[in-house]
Amino acid sequence: MLRKLKQLDFAVMLVLLCLMAFSLTSIYSVTAGRPKTDHYSVRMAVYYVIGFAGFLATSLVNYKLLIKYALYVYIFGLMLLLFVLFAGNEYYGARGWLTLPGGLSLQPAELFKLFLVIFLSSLLLRKNRDRSRGLYFWRDVVPMGLLTFVPLMLVMAQNDLGNALCYLLILVGLLWIGGIRYVHALIGFAVAFAAIFGGIQAYIHYHDEAAKLFKSIGREHWIARFDPWLVPDKASRDDSWQTYNAKLAIGSGGLDGKGYMQGTTIQSDGRVPLAFADSIFVQIAEEYGFIGSSALLLLYFILIHRMILIAADCRDRAGPYLITGIITMFIYQIFVNIGAFIGLMPLTGITLPFISYGGTSLVINMVSIGVVMSVRIHGQEEEELLPLQNEPAPATGTGKILRLIRDGFNRN
Repeated sequence: MLRKLKQLDFAVMLVLLCLMAFSLTSIYSVTAGRPKTDHYSVRMAVYYVIGFAGFLATSLVNYKLLIKYALYVYIFGLMLLLFVLFAGNEYYGARGWLTLPGGLSLQPAELFKLFLVIFLSSLLLRKNRDRSRGLYFWRDVVPMGLLTFVPLMLVMAQNDLGNALCYLLILVGLLWIGGIRYVHALIGFAVAFAAIFGGIQAYIHYHDEAAKLFKSIGREHWIARFDPWLVPDKASRDDSWQTYNAKLAIGSGGLDGKGYMQGTTIQSDGRVPLAFADSIFVQIAEEYGFIGSSALLLLYFILIHRMILIAADCRDRAGPYLITGIITMFIYQIFVNIGAFIGLMPLTGITLPFISYGGTSLVINMVSIGVVMSVRIHGQEEEELLPLQNEPAPATGTGKILRLIRDGFNRN
């Protein structure tokens, strides 16, 4: 065990400690002195202790066991998603939480993101084919898409659009590194671009009809999210309240911010809802300024960069698949959360990784980094230990890039 602990990437651990400091100080800034939330910074510290325990425990477990039992992990995750539809609690318009003993809560949709990464990675690993020809559309891409579509629809039924879209991005990231043919990727991106662009234009030009449609299917909250983003002149004052004040706070932060606990907008009760959770970036931008926001983004960059190096140095294919899925998950959450408050994206209720208040999100993110550390520790074993043997390394797309990077490191 001691030998394995010595193999941990201490740069990653240092980044996690810095993110913890960011999180605890930011949450304390917007909750101190408020009766309902005054204890949130202490609870977040407890979640971090649990998260680091999960991180270390997962690091010591061989990630190949996760690949071996990936189908059971997937089925268990689907059962949780089904169960929460009938017995879950509703918060902020989404029925997605299960109450646990001790007053704790679990959000299965957050948990399933890691489950999906594991399951799709196992499917890619078990494809017995000539890797130089890439993924077959009907035999490989379509089945993986359908297996992703099932949990996506279950989460959509919970009114959780943010996590549902994350599943889709995880699938795209893994298909890319798994060797999807360029023609299929081009067609897919063209269709996605046309659908998104066409959907945006249709919403803008046929706003009233779209609003009636959303109301008829019980998705009125989508109007409150899309209007401030796409048609701010038609958004109600209540719908645009959060994004308007968020942009005002971020802009007023300037270069070095207004000072810790001195943000006039973020410290005003009700002006930026959920300032300790989804809107935590607003506190960072207003009180720490551009410098503090850049420091946070730099920490994310270092974390993702270290994960890429670990994937490149792995000797089998399972490790890079897992890490690619985890990186995709983090990049999506970071971009969507921050983008929502600077006008690039609509509000979707996605937390800022490692920073926002929330036990399930934090612990899952820490365990995900533990999986990356497991790849670092156990990824130097030969491929014979994996379910498939004697299959050449990925020769297309990102797989080739990762192999070239790894070979370069081995030569140095």
